[in-house]
Amino acid sequence: MKNFKKIVSKSIAVIYFTAMLFSCSNSTEEVRNFLEEKNLPIGKAKEAFHVYKDSGQITSKLITPLLLDFSNRKKHPYNEFPKGIKIINFTNKGKDSVTIIGDYAQSYVKTEVSEIKGNVIVVNHTDKSRLETEQLFWDQKTKYFVSEKAFVMYKGNDTIIGVGFECKEDLSKHLAKKTTGRIETKE
Repeated sequence: MKNFKKIVSKSIAVIYFTAMLFSCSNSTEEVRNFLEEKNLPIGKAKEAFHVYKDSGQITSKLITPLLLDFSNRKKHPYNEFPKGIKIINFTNKGKDSVTIIGDYAQSYVKTEVSEIKGNVIVVNHTDKSRLETEQLFWDQKTKYFVSEKAFVMYKGNDTIIGVGFECKEDLSKHLAKKTTGRIETKE
């Protein structure tokens, strides 16, 4: 009789547990909407290292200690890099490269515009030019940087200091606003 009671109580526990497992019927869409309402990311990656390729050629590398994926947002899906980001872009079949580093970044999926903040450094390794600022907006479609913050740009023997600038992704063809600095010219 004792054995029969044990078997019945265990069977009831197993049936109850099984019923609980099958009662969870949230669809993927319901979970996404819940995470969006609570402002939670749909995914998280630690120590992420992502390589982008085009036609078999490596075009860029993204390195970050933490990536938060908010692609579940209906209007403005984005990725957040709260612990910093390092991006290396390769052109000319990998011979030329530009490195972008910042303490924080957000990249908006639909517009392909990224905001990089905090100790932002952009280095063109080919011509050894360097840009330092606190905030940078990067339009990945047009390959263009824009900022209204203070900056310092080093190009060859020139040091340009100012507030506000626009330039191509490789730091060429720049338009600097409110500038001072030391620029060498040929007479």
